[in-house]
Amino acid sequence: MFKFSSQNAFWLVIVIFVIAIMAGNIVYPNAWNKICDLVNNKYGLSLRKIDSQFHLGLDLQGGAHLVYKADTSKIQGISSKEALQSSRDVIERRVNLFGVAEPIVQISEGLNKEPRLIVELAGVSDVNKAISMIGQTPFLEFKKEANENEIKQADPLGFISTKLNGSYLKKAQLEFDQISNIPIVTLQFNSQGGEIFAELTKENLGKRIAIYLDGFPVTIPVVQGIITGGNAQITGQFTQDEAKTLRNNLNAGALPVPIEIISQQTIGASLGKDSLDKMIFSGIVASIALIVFMILYYRLPGLIGIISLTIYIAIILFIYKLVPVTLTLSGIAGFVLSLGMAIDANVLIFERLKEELLVGRGLESSIQEGFTRAWSSIRIGNISTILTVLILYAIGTSFVQGFALTLGIGILFSIFTSVFVTRLILIILSNTKLKNNKFIWKTII
Repeated sequence: MFKFSSQNAFWLVIVIFVIAIMAGNIVYPNAWNKICDLVNNKYGLSLRKIDSQFHLGLDLQGGAHLVYKADTSKIQGISSKEALQSSRDVIERRVNLFGVAEPIVQISEGLNKEPRLIVELAGVSDVNKAISMIGQTPFLEFKKEANENEIKQADPLGFISTKLNGSYLKKAQLEFDQISNIPIVTLQFNSQGGEIFAELTKENLGKRIAIYLDGFPVTIPVVQGIITGGNAQITGQFTQDEAKTLRNNLNAGALPVPIEIISQQTIGASLGKDSLDKMIFSGIVASIALIVFMILYYRLPGLIGIISLTIYIAIILFIYKLVPVTLTLSGIAGFVLSLGMAIDANVLIFERLKEELLVGRGLESSIQEGFTRAWSSIRIGNISTILTVLILYAIGTSFVQGFALTLGIGILFSIFTSVFVTRLILIILSNTKLKNNKFIWKTII
């Protein structure tokens, strides 16, 4: 364990207190904002107010819950897993364009192992609007004429799917035919898509290649030569507005697999709010009981532990806003559990400190030895919990991941406050007149 002089410990504690106060103002900006209003109105200054909010999840804020069935039966060139992951990324990107904060899009399975895409949009109360955000993205694919060996897999028009689909699309643009002035949509693929398109045209010289949107052919040109550069175009009986919409949707992301909505519902925040209110009330009652117990049982060290825990709460809530962490009921449960582990670390330290004092050691020596003996237990306990958190986050669903994330962040900072902050304050007090007061350093029992 590192050793600190009383003077160094004093200045470190001052820095930590300043950081905690600044973090507390960002977590709860009302006090600072009232001061800003008062000073600005009285002295004509322009102090900047703090405007920051916690990111609330679906269960606390309410929103839309959508379940889509994904058809991966005709995927070629990429695995079903890759296609689903690409679709998930596309949906997230498209929803973000509409300003929906922190959308949750996850891959799941139905009763018959059918792939599902579950979309949760916090703060979106209009389910139809949410569906329109996602469902209007077209499924783009290129098909070629089937040969004699492939005719059984062909569609009614005699075409079969190829590797080239919307996942390789780089951008789409609206242009006009120079002769007819009809609007067309030109496509530019990424480097990999360009190579696939060039190979596709090379293998199908003199044959037709069809461009399908949402399962319907929009143009079926004959390949006149090898097309390099990764450029193609969609022609059809488009109006200008239809061509613009198609371009915008394709730029938002063409889905590599077709999807169909099978479940939709609006989630109200009333249940989550009631649960949150009860959790806050129970947390206040528990905090009061904890403060009373720590001070009565551990006296001055107990008070130091409460101060350390207060600093911990201010910093951890600031981190939640900074990251930002989307808070759900399960995430709040992880935060509450991390509070328990933070105070538990202080209890281990104080018990070791008490044992050293009872055998007749001096205060400074007892503090050093108490922290050294407690550190091994704190370290092993927290490492095992962090490993569990990593596993939960890696394989869990969104609610489990929210619990794991808040718990993991909490554990890391609880080690800092219990082992570092508490120790610094104890070192400072051990070099004051309080060190000779045996009553405040020992427990009643």
